Amino acid sequence: FFGNNPSSTRPSGGGKGYQIDMAVTKHMPKVIVIDPAFTDTAATKADQWIPIRPGTDAALVAALAYQWINKNQVDQDFLDKYCVGYDEKTLPASAPKNSDYKSYILGNGPDKQPKTPEWASKITGIPVKTIVDLAEEMASTKPLFVSQGWGPQRQANGEHTCRAISMVPILLGQIGLPGTNAGEHEGNTPFPAVYLPVGKNPVKATIPVYMWTDAILRGKEMSRTTDGVKGVEKLSQNIKMIINSGGNTMINQHGDCNWTDKVLRNEKDLEFLVVCDNMMTPSCRYADILLPDTLGPETVDMACQGGSHGDVACMLAIQKAVDPQFEQKPSWEICRLIAKELGLEDAYTEGKSQEDWVRWCYNETRKKVPELPEFDVFWKDGMAKVWNRRKDTIALEAFRKDPVANKIKTPSGKIEIYSEALANRVKDWTLPEGDIISPIPVFYSTWDMPGDPLEKKYPLQCFGYHGHGRIHSTFHNLPRLRDVHPDSVIMNTLDAEARGIKDGDKVYIFNDRGTVLLPARVTPRIMPGVCTIPQGAWFKPETINGQVVDVGGCINTLTNHRPSSLAKGNAQHNILVEIRKA
Repeated sequence: FFGNNPSSTRPSGGGKGYQIDMAVTKHMPKVIVIDPAFTDTAATKADQWIPIRPGTDAALVAALAYQWINKNQVDQDFLDKYCVGYDEKTLPASAPKNSDYKSYILGNGPDKQPKTPEWASKITGIPVKTIVDLAEEMASTKPLFVSQGWGPQRQANGEHTCRAISMVPILLGQIGLPGTNAGEHEGNTPFPAVYLPVGKNPVKATIPVYMWTDAILRGKEMSRTTDGVKGVEKLSQNIKMIINSGGNTMINQHGDCNWTDKVLRNEKDLEFLVVCDNMMTPSCRYADILLPDTLGPETVDMACQGGSHGDVACMLAIQKAVDPQFEQKPSWEICRLIAKELGLEDAYTEGKSQEDWVRWCYNETRKKVPELPEFDVFWKDGMAKVWNRRKDTIALEAFRKDPVANKIKTPSGKIEIYSEALANRVKDWTLPEGDIISPIPVFYSTWDMPGDPLEKKYPLQCFGYHGHGRIHSTFHNLPRLRDVHPDSVIMNTLDAEARGIKDGDKVYIFNDRGTVLLPARVTPRIMPGVCTIPQGAWFKPETINGQVVDVGGCINTLTNHRPSSLAKGNAQHNILVEIRKA
């Protein structure tokens, strides 16, 4: 497991956490967790914990590859038959000489740096012997199951990290066989649920979801080549109005809360903000108009499975238990009333009520999944489960058996270690200094990582994690959960001793972007030089001794709003901080 903690992030009784429990109980594999923190998965499932500095997984993988190549342990037949760009002979014709993955690893690529365990040890903080032993154990273990959580990719270099981790099973040919995985997060059971028809949007321009604050300030400057805009070459307008429904992303789950706060308060740029939610979240506080939505048990609805389901697919009946209070209305009803004011009510409802649409969605889904019972039976039972829906339970099994008949969805139909499409897509992009987009997965150090000049001022790497006390920011406002799962900054014993901090002390965690006040949890369950804060706490700025301090404990008070290079996503685990006793 690379940065994968399903015991915390997928703990449900029928999902991935349960599946992994069963796999470990039944087959007793050796489990290795590679993570900066000694997580619940490491504590309860792992035979070995390998601490690693955040954002450096790609360097570790490169050193593993160096060992396998030099010891002739890579699966050359697999790489030749199923992959593009491992070595010179399978490179696309357009690729420059020595741009293949093997050349990069051996130091024959543009950087001329062999990716030795000694090189990787200085970057990752992992001892050389541990890297060498891990390489040997992986190479000699068959089947080898490799998976990653979604934390490693949420870095400034996360796109390369995500691809690099998948190189482990690719290089060793451990893909498409029983007991293997393609290096990704474990899969869900796909279910073709039919939702409300939405029509076609006449606006073709789209922006990366994380860059809405940029689009408020400089939308007319944003383009395909500078900001990953799609559908048009360049935006024609800054964002002037936002409608945010059911998401605490206006402030809490966005980068650099103090900076975002200023953007939202400037009504010359963002003229109108509508927020629709059922809790008074931090995002709601910025709304010009606040629309109170209902909770699940206050309306009639239906839901398909969530992201943590494993082998079971299911539909859930959401049945109204109580009437909404005060001015609350379901989202469907809110939109109906807006449509009525616009003279579009009949076009919106198509003569159906919300209950009618729920029945329509279920019956349309049942046409695709005939195993589902009739609607009245489903509604009476409250749930409909479908077993054995997923047929491809082994990742890329059909491709492994016949790569010609079962091509994968890449331009070549093969696993593209070197992506010609990516090279072509970004060849005219303009990147900020320090950003890299490579057609092969590489390691590079970024801002807010060791090596950044800010490290002298802020020597601790900070990252967020998913705690047990809420789901993202949902349920943070429940006092009972805050009592059972109090927020804290987790820091290593050595780092705490050097700062005169004891377990339970109130501390300031700070950098140039802001300051957070939390109690310290002092423990050896995290590697030295690294600290972590549970994500999702509600942003709550207060003035203490003339300084604005987030007493709510929101980690995004400390994050940068600068996006990652390719996806332009939230590099929320790129944080350098210092900690001192309050």
